[in-house]
Amino acid sequence: MGARSHRSVTVVLAVGLASGLALAGCSSSSSKPSAGTSGSAGSTSASGAGSSSSSSSAGGSAAPGPALPDLSGKSIQVLAEWSGTEQQDFQKVIDAFTAKTHAKVSYQGAGDQTPTVLRSKLAGGGAPDVALLAQPGAIAQFAKAGQIKPLGANVIAEIDANYDPSWKKLGTVNGQVYSIMFKAANKSTFWYNTAQFQQAGVTPPKTWADFLKDCQTLSDAGITPVSVGGADGWTLTDWFENVYLSQAGPDNYDKLTHHQIPWTDPTVIQALTTLKQLFGNDQFMAGGKSGALQTSFNDSVTQTFKSPPKAAMVYEGDFSGSVITSTTSAKLGADAKFFPFPAAGSLTNFVDGGGDAALATNDNPATMAFIQFLASPDAAEAWASAGGFVSPNKNVPMSSYPDDTTRAEAQMLVGAGDGFRFDMSDQAPVGFGGTKGAGEWKDLQDFLSSGDVNGTAAQLEKDAAKETWQ
Repeated sequence: MGARSHRSVTVVLAVGLASGLALAGCSSSSSKPSAGTSGSAGSTSASGAGSSSSSSSAGGSAAPGPALPDLSGKSIQVLAEWSGTEQQDFQKVIDAFTAKTHAKVSYQGAGDQTPTVLRSKLAGGGAPDVALLAQPGAIAQFAKAGQIKPLGANVIAEIDANYDPSWKKLGTVNGQVYSIMFKAANKSTFWYNTAQFQQAGVTPPKTWADFLKDCQTLSDAGITPVSVGGADGWTLTDWFENVYLSQAGPDNYDKLTHHQIPWTDPTVIQALTTLKQLFGNDQFMAGGKSGALQTSFNDSVTQTFKSPPKAAMVYEGDFSGSVITSTTSAKLGADAKFFPFPAAGSLTNFVDGGGDAALATNDNPATMAFIQFLASPDAAEAWASAGGFVSPNKNVPMSSYPDDTTRAEAQMLVGAGDGFRFDMSDQAPVGFGGTKGAGEWKDLQDFLSSGDVNGTAAQLEKDAAKETWQ
C-alpha cells in the first residue's frame, strides 16, 4: 500500500485464510493505507481454479543466503513505521540477522511520522543506521542533500541477484543506488462478490472493454456493478494510475510521475476519457456520482460484501482483504475474490503498488551488512511465514508464504517484472499528490463529479506547476 505515510484506514489483518486459491489474476496529511498495513488478502484468478500459485518459487530456486561478516560487538539502530504485530514480525528478521552475524540490533517504530523523525534525527544527530521508508520521493530528497549513503558493492550485488531491475531503478538517484524495497504491496487487485457475479452470469474481466461489458450485464440484471470510495481522493489516484500504466506504458508513467510531461498530455486525456466511461455512468456506481463522492474507502469495500450488498465489485489494493474480513462475514476465497485490474491498454501484465525501502545513513560495515541481508531471500522468508507480508524479491520461495492467498499476491507482484510501478501520487510532492481537498485528490474528485476531461487535465497541470518536483 505504499504511501507517504499511513493513511488512517483501520483494518484487521486477515489470519487463517483458506487455501486452494489460484494466482490473482500517499502523504503525511493523508488518510491512505500505507505499505506497512498490507495483510494477506484473498485472491483468485478468473476461473477460481488452482494454478501455479502453489509453485515453489516466484522466480526459480531460492538463492543461497549472503555471506555476511562476523559483527560481534557491533551495534546498529533501525527506524521504521511498524508497531504491534508487524514490529513483532520484523523482529524475526532482526533475530535472523543477529544469528548470522552476532550484531546487536535495536529497533524504533515511528509510525506515520517515520520520515519526519528521520529528518529530525539527521538534522540534530543520533540518526539511525538504517531506516525503512515508504516514500521514494523523500528518499531522493535525503540522497540529494547528502544525508544518506549509496549502498555498497555487496548490497548491490545482492540486489542484482534477487530483484527485477525496475526495483533497483526505483532506489537509484543520480546514478547511485540508495535504497531497496524490502516489503511491498499490490494495488492492482480488483475485488468481487462471487454470488453477485454468479447471479448475473459474468466472469472476471481481463480488459477494460470486458469490464464495461460486465458492468452493463450486471446493471441489466438489477445489480449495481461497482462501489467507488470517492470520498477519499487517494482512491481515485489509484484508479487513474492503473488505467494510465496500462495505456501509456511504464516510460510515460515515469515521466508523468516526475512531471516531465504535462498533465495536459494526450496520454492523460486518454486515461481520463477511459475513466469517464465508468465515472460518467451513474448506473454503474453505487449511489451514482454523488454517492461515490460520499463513500469512504472502508465503506466502499464493506458495502460490496455485506448482506445485502450494494455493489458487485470494488477496486483497491490487497489491503482490501483485511477490510472484508474485519467488517463483513464474507469469506475470502469463497464469497470474496480478486482479479487483476482490467487492462485498459496494450500493457496487460502490470502492478501499481507501494512498499517500504531500506536506506543507510552511514557506510559502516554493519549497516551495509544489514541492508544486504534485507535484500536477500533469507530476510524475506523470516517474515513471510508469519503472514501480512509480500516481498518483491524474486528468489523468495513461494512455499515461504503461509497460504495460497499470499502466494498469489507475491507471484502477481514479482511476475509483473518491469510492469511494476510505484504509486505515482506517493512519489509526487505532498501538496499535489497527497493532501486532502487539494491537488490531484481534489481535482479527481471534481472530475468524478463533472466528467470534464479537458478541464480536469488543465487543473491538474495548474496544480502540478505549483510544486517542486524530483
